[in-house]
Amino acid sequence: MSVGTPNVLDRILAETRREVERRKRAQPLAEPAPAAQGDTGAAGDTGAPGAREGRFEAALRAPGIGVIAEFKRRSPSAGSLRAESDVEEIVGAYARGGAVALSVLTEGPNFGGSLADLRAAAAACELPRLRKDFIVDPYQLREALANGADAVLLIVAALDQPQLSSLHEAAAVLGLDVLVEVHDGRELAQALEAGARIVGVNNRDLTDFSVDVQRTQRLIDEVPDGVVVISESGIARAEQLEQLEQLGVAAVLVGEALMRAEDPEAALRALRGL
Repeated sequence: MSVGTPNVLDRILAETRREVERRKRAQPLAEPAPAAQGDTGAAGDTGAPGAREGRFEAALRAPGIGVIAEFKRRSPSAGSLRAESDVEEIVGAYARGGAVALSVLTEGPNFGGSLADLRAAAAACELPRLRKDFIVDPYQLREALANGADAVLLIVAALDQPQLSSLHEAAAVLGLDVLVEVHDGRELAQALEAGARIVGVNNRDLTDFSVDVQRTQRLIDEVPDGVVVISESGIARAEQLEQLEQLGVAAVLVGEALMRAEDPEAALRALRGL
């Protein structure tokens, strides 16, 4: 997740912790029993125990390189991406354009997102959904499950090793897939130590905003067989997907290029080389 400098990351994490504590007081969420890990209230799901477990990972492991299409209203680095953003309209376009999964920003102060956006995406289409946020507390995992997520993002740069491992394990208990985001070899090692099955390589440098898609190429050889690799940030052209697929990348996560497009469906089809 692109956030700018480490100081910006620290600020967002501090804001997130305060907001999570406020929500925990305002709306306590009981720890769901393992048998109740399917639907907990989001529209469009079956309600059967474990009904959503593994959907996100399975979509990424399908043949060919997939696109995780992201809904986000703005970011600290790019500013406003789309003045009028209707969740149902955008995710419907993504589904028609051939996305294999959705990423929905739910962080409010800096990205303009909300859990309401996640619920709206769940109601609008059946694609697996990633809750993209700064997860620092198990409460947020229960929120994700209760609002229609199939997967959550854990950012290595935002967590120490015990937190990363604990949250990864807690997500698995709830039946949530986990995309673990890394930026370098050290963070990749931490992700693997935590048991990551899905690794997202963020091509954006958090210290200077620069984007280098070669970051994925440099790291992919360090990823063990069987671990899904996602390339994030800086993806906007069909030839990039072709190159990344040749490297063994399972999917790309694309937000800004699609959110800025006049016709997101057409933009996604073009990105997929159609």
